[in-house]
Amino acid sequence: MTERDEALLTRARALEQAIGEIGTTLDETTTCRELASLLARHLHGSVTVDLLDEPGGPIRRVALAGAAGAGIGSTAPTAATGGGRTATRSDKATGGSGTPASGVDTATSLAVPLAVPGGRPMGTVIVRRGGPGFSADEVAVLQHVARLAARHLGHARRLAATEDTALHLQRALVAEPGRPHPNLEVAGGYLPAGPRALVGGDWFETVRLHYGRSLLVVGDVMGHGLDAAVDMNAYRAALREVASTDLPPHRVLRHLDSVVAEDDARRPATCLLVQVDPSRSTATFANAGHLPPAVFGADGSAELVDLPVGPPLGTGVGGYEPTTRPLTPDETLLIFTDGLVERRGEDIDVSLARLAALRLPGDCGPERVVEEVLRRLDAHHAEDDVAVLAARVRARPGP
Repeated sequence: MTERDEALLTRARALEQAIGEIGTTLDETTTCRELASLLARHLHGSVTVDLLDEPGGPIRRVALAGAAGAGIGSTAPTAATGGGRTATRSDKATGGSGTPASGVDTATSLAVPLAVPGGRPMGTVIVRRGGPGFSADEVAVLQHVARLAARHLGHARRLAATEDTALHLQRALVAEPGRPHPNLEVAGGYLPAGPRALVGGDWFETVRLHYGRSLLVVGDVMGHGLDAAVDMNAYRAALREVASTDLPPHRVLRHLDSVVAEDDARRPATCLLVQVDPSRSTATFANAGHLPPAVFGADGSAELVDLPVGPPLGTGVGGYEPTTRPLTPDETLLIFTDGLVERRGEDIDVSLARLAALRLPGDCGPERVVEEVLRRLDAHHAEDDVAVLAARVRARPGP
């Protein structure tokens, strides 16, 4: 095998490894680290990768691999633009046969843009090393894997933009419940499932009723993704219409269940309704397959409300029962979806007991209750969507 054949074989192996090692995740930092690691092995130098978050924005260094300080004796190259490259001195690259490569400038420090052909650079990859300049085969490897990494970065950024739009849409939907009466103080929160989750089917809602009463709702459509979010919005719309008739909570569930059961395309959902009557300091509950609510007392202790549980909505079975209990101005009600408490491989009773064991600072209002519960139950790392709604009756001023 000639020297040129060996050079071509080495080049082919490097490109094959690049395909398998670069872009193993949709995380752009990981992709840049994979790129730097592969180039450091094959080009025997120090590799840095700088990214631009947006055209004309600041450059940030996201990856470094290879011997620290290797070949760093010359001025660092500036960020490359377009499809070109920048070198710190103008040695000519030679191929394995010793023939100069046509039109390729190389040196002990070489930079190429992270860009696909015809696209804007997303950053720069820089290789530095001591000794001889880069061969034409090494330059080709550098350019090829930089384009490969740029393509993966483009995919990751497009997905991130799509997810960001979807998440903002989900939060906008969840964050626009109806306004309760002024005699009720409420606070809500929504967290998506995991760092790369799209929209889901968890929601909360408030509906004004007659005579100063308010209906509080939390629901969870089975499954995830856009279909679950669409069904979630359909449930919310139907619930608002049914609740406007001022039926008691268990009859609202019964009517909603029959309406949804007529549409085979809708996914089942669990739902918890609470009708709060501040004038009487009472709360009336009705449960369709959902987890029980919690009530935090003035001392910060929690109590789970024992409720009869009917079937999820959409089954057409019905069988929902009301339960009424006192809800005084010094108590805060918390209703939530299962993502708040459930953990993989854990019995649900254990999960609920963890919530019931919480001791919050005394006299917590709804906003503080939501913040503390999400933090103490580590809901920001939950494996499922989390929707929570807290409410407290406003104390009436004295005579």
